[in-house]
Amino acid sequence: MNKIKVLLVEDESMLAMVVKETLEMKGFEIEIADNGVEGWVKFKNKQPDICVVDIMMPRKDGFSLVEDIRKVDDLVPIIFLSAKSQTADVIKGLEIGADDYMKKPFSMEELILRIKKLIRRTSVDPIESSSATLIDNTIGKFQFNFKRLELVHRNVTINLSQREAELLNLLIIHKNQVLERRMALLKLWGDDNIFTARSMDVYITRLRKFLALDSSIEILNIRGIGFKLID
Repeated sequence: MNKIKVLLVEDESMLAMVVKETLEMKGFEIEIADNGVEGWVKFKNKQPDICVVDIMMPRKDGFSLVEDIRKVDDLVPIIFLSAKSQTADVIKGLEIGADDYMKKPFSMEELILRIKKLIRRTSVDPIESSSATLIDNTIGKFQFNFKRLELVHRNVTINLSQREAELLNLLIIHKNQVLERRMALLKLWGDDNIFTARSMDVYITRLRKFLALDSSIEILNIRGIGFKLID
């Protein structure tokens, strides 16, 4: 079995070494970067299975690094590490695209458990994560191609991320019906905790923005239950 490749971006050298040595003893493969600029280079070159990123770093902070990562990879799991615990910082991290958030100091046992949990979640083929897959479908004045990650409105082509396409796919499968929040979270994220729920809300907002080109389409919030795509 291949080792799980972890990219740790952390400017506290002592903490980085403790994390590296502990994870290596547990069978992980670790790459370390001590700032966001180096982290970006190693992300592109090493193609890690998961990223563990500190927020406050020199040259380029964790928020900026994760924003860059999410522009090219929508699925790689990301855990933020931070001494900050304010709600606004947690929400910002989730909106940018983090999957989890750990406050310093933390236990290595908990970090390892969270890494394994996120890896298990993303090991499922995303195309198989929904009960059915739409390859081509018309919705309102849009043509949606799930396989090509494209949403086309007349002469405008919107390139979707993998996660955006997966969520839109589920909404279309349940078109004019209620898509239960918990079911969608479990199918696409593998968990229904506060972090994944917030992340899905961000993707729903993005899809609403794309679909605004056609006023006949709407994604409704069904309070306490989920969402409903009206066509």
